[in-house]
Amino acid sequence: MHTSRRGLLTLGTAAVAGTAAGTLTACGGDAEQPAAPAKVAFTGARQAGIATPQQDRLAFAAYDLTVSGSPAQRRDALRVLLKTWTAAARAMAEGRPVPGENKLGTAPPADTGEAFGSKPANLTITIGFGPSLFDARFGLAHKRPAALADLPAFAGEDLDAQNSNGDIAIQACSDDPMVAFHAIRNLARLGRGTVVMRWSQLGFGRAASTSSAQETPRNLFGFKDGTRNIRDARTMDRWVFVGADTDQPWMRDGSYLVARKIRMRIEAWDRDFLTDQQNVFGRHKYTGAPLTGGDEFDRPDFAATNSDGTPTIPVDAHIRLASREHNGGVQILRRAYNYTDGMLAASGELDAGLFFLCYQRDPRSQFVALQRKLAAHDALNEYITHVASGLYACPPGVGEHGYWGQSLLES
Repeated sequence: MHTSRRGLLTLGTAAVAGTAAGTLTACGGDAEQPAAPAKVAFTGARQAGIATPQQDRLAFAAYDLTVSGSPAQRRDALRVLLKTWTAAARAMAEGRPVPGENKLGTAPPADTGEAFGSKPANLTITIGFGPSLFDARFGLAHKRPAALADLPAFAGEDLDAQNSNGDIAIQACSDDPMVAFHAIRNLARLGRGTVVMRWSQLGFGRAASTSSAQETPRNLFGFKDGTRNIRDARTMDRWVFVGADTDQPWMRDGSYLVARKIRMRIEAWDRDFLTDQQNVFGRHKYTGAPLTGGDEFDRPDFAATNSDGTPTIPVDAHIRLASREHNGGVQILRRAYNYTDGMLAASGELDAGLFFLCYQRDPRSQFVALQRKLAAHDALNEYITHVASGLYACPPGVGEHGYWGQSLLES
């Protein structure tokens, strides 16, 4: 199992590099007046970081709980952890240091300090609970939602068990990479002795948009990603957030997060013809328009054929197989990010790809159903491999004096 030290070192190197790059980009040119601090409210009926307009940077980490004792004692330790984490997350989302004071300097500082002076930059911190949290350790088995069923195996995946799953997951998103890293680092520090980091991932350059005000970004294959993503509140209510029909009332207004690390075979892709690349996705590379023509947001005409009678959008094209038209109307909310982890020592190729995050109200009928079809038929499979995975129940939001998971532990 990866230790929190190793995970944080990896996160820290990339975060500092990202900050340095941003500083260099800002140098030169006319000076501008600083913008007002951009903040996202931490409190609310639903957690921030799900329907929130997607930020540019991601720091993700999953943790395993290490406390011992009876189920009641472990549950008490979990409650203390979640209260501590909530207070810290609330402060960081406001742009304030982690709570705590040591005027005498005789103990470590309450806040690690690397984000002092930084604005929140739309920081959101979102928590989720993995299926393993509902085993016998905490006496919570009767609170496990049916929708939190373990993900099945999919064709073609090559998952690393040590870099998958986890009792608790934290998704920190911000427009400032240091601010996102700071959130993950401080929650790991505050949880020391109760949790250990299992796996982590930094994301740069969002690969989806969750607001109509955002331009559709591109993935590392150079294609616009998430053109048909959910962007309106009504569709969010239908497909993303848990309603009154849930079998576990504590999850109402929550959502289910699926995290999948998808490694891309970039070198092989870069050698492929443009026409082949476009047939894989079913879209024009530069405009993002479907192969049936028009603009990026025009509805694909899946019935259109070429002069030889073959479908204009191939039968194994990604957009056809993933479309709501071919999946009974099913949709998911994407919050994906690009990632790079250096080089693969065995091949000398780039270790890079897509850190795919999606939210839904029931993974069984949404993500699982979609992924089974994609894993079996998607032309994109020639160029990608799913190498890490996690499923988490993200509880509802918190009130002014509440804490993460309160509906689970006190209902």
